[in-house]
Amino acid sequence: MFTSALNPEQRAAALSALATEEFDILVIGGGVNGVGVALDAVTRGLKVALVESQDIAAGTSSRSSKLIHGGLRYLEQYDFKLVREALHERELMVSTQCPHLVKPVSFLYPLTEKVKERTYVGAGLALYDALRGFKRSLPSHKHLTGKTIANISPSLRQDIITGAIRYFDAQVDDARHTMMIARTAARHGAVMATNVRVDNLTRNGKKVTGVVATDLKSGKTLTIAAKATIMCAGVWSDELHQQFGLTPGYSVAMSKGVHIVVPQSAIHSKDGIILKTAVSVLFLIPWGDKWIVGTTDTPYEGDRAKPLATQEDVQYILDQANRVLEPKLKTEDIIGVFAGLRPLVANNAASATTKLSREHTVDRPAPGFVSLAGGKYTTYRVMAKDAVDLAVLDLRRIVSDSVTEKLPLIGADGYFALQQQVLKIADDYNISEATVTHLLDRYGSLISEILEIITADPSMAQRLIPDLPYLKAEVLHAASHEGALSVEDVLLRRTRISFEASDSGLSAADTVAEIIGETLGWKSADRKNSVQSFAKVISEEESALKALVNS
Repeated sequence: MFTSALNPEQRAAALSALATEEFDILVIGGGVNGVGVALDAVTRGLKVALVESQDIAAGTSSRSSKLIHGGLRYLEQYDFKLVREALHERELMVSTQCPHLVKPVSFLYPLTEKVKERTYVGAGLALYDALRGFKRSLPSHKHLTGKTIANISPSLRQDIITGAIRYFDAQVDDARHTMMIARTAARHGAVMATNVRVDNLTRNGKKVTGVVATDLKSGKTLTIAAKATIMCAGVWSDELHQQFGLTPGYSVAMSKGVHIVVPQSAIHSKDGIILKTAVSVLFLIPWGDKWIVGTTDTPYEGDRAKPLATQEDVQYILDQANRVLEPKLKTEDIIGVFAGLRPLVANNAASATTKLSREHTVDRPAPGFVSLAGGKYTTYRVMAKDAVDLAVLDLRRIVSDSVTEKLPLIGADGYFALQQQVLKIADDYNISEATVTHLLDRYGSLISEILEIITADPSMAQRLIPDLPYLKAEVLHAASHEGALSVEDVLLRRTRISFEASDSGLSAADTVAEIIGETLGWKSADRKNSVQSFAKVISEEESALKALVNS
């Protein structure tokens, strides 16, 4: 009945529907919270639309630590409710909702003292395990000796490390996960349109009745009618509240989280590593043949669209990691840096961002309008449920309860069975077993969509870049099924080539433009402009990185 594919034809149909139909729920924002709200609402049987001014996951939802976790550090803040909630969501994602996307990852908590520290940390991790409840897809924590650690993680300093405790969390490609939520919402009937900017609200008296928006591709103005509007604008919340003439019961404080990317050779360890710092924690996270190291947690007041790391941010990460590493990380090891912004609910502007709660807030500043802010990536589903629960009061009819706790994302169905068929699929389609595994861990059962592209054109089975696993078929699929509208969308979010490739993907940009151009109806000038736009983004990031490394 509905299709999950996001493409130019779907977008055109969505724009037509937005201009002519009335929706029960209109969602503003295409980050994980926005698409989560759309999925929650549409699976209650409501008529739902979502608009996003940029790309799906263009902001915070593509710049996280890429962890699905309970938040070990929140135990020290006695925020047991948040930790329990997050661990429950982690269990759902790993076991049933999206096991093709969310994978277990083991971490070492290094110890420098034999008795007191081991007792304290061990008790904390025992509580962390206990808060999971009875369903446990991930192993429990385990105490390890110094000798064992020397084999598992040779990079940890043997002169100060007396042992460690191993525990498990999970990791995810955040942008891909957000995209799959969006596609699941579309599969159930949600109308989705990116590159649509909301300019103002429409009202009937005090009640919000919809929005006035602009299609940024054509410049056309749209008036979208909705019985209830839910804004999930993250760090743009305060600005949009002011623009819309609304006075919410909260404000948003921006916290900048910076991560550096280093090659696998820079850190020798079979497990990830977590370190307690004076203000927060630092993660050393394995990511394919790279390591992601971060994060910071500092107040931010700059450009929301382009948060950049400072020399102080990078030096802090290096200093904290080097407390336990030998050889030490050097600035020359850094091959990439990315920064994201956390939208934290704040009622006291003077509060340090490390002290602000990661709990979310749902507010109704006007009849027919609900805004959502705060929270953790891991608990997006709970936030979505709470926002929809409040918004449906404006529908003045009985609405079903949320069902998303029981709802797998697309690609999850049949995933575990397909894992047992890797060799057969590889033989049938003349591709390597490693390629099949790569595709299954990105698309799950939607691997069939990629294989159809390869069947139609076997050249699409070629790698886009020789030393990275991404296929040309995935590039085409990004435009034909995943709503990619630019080279930047493909290289920064549909894939992670921008920080995994040695040249940030610049050498592949022309090929990407050529592959997606036909699907997007591009002319030669369109291809050139999209490549140049991507090159500009990379140039800005590389200039910032060069300045950091040379400072």
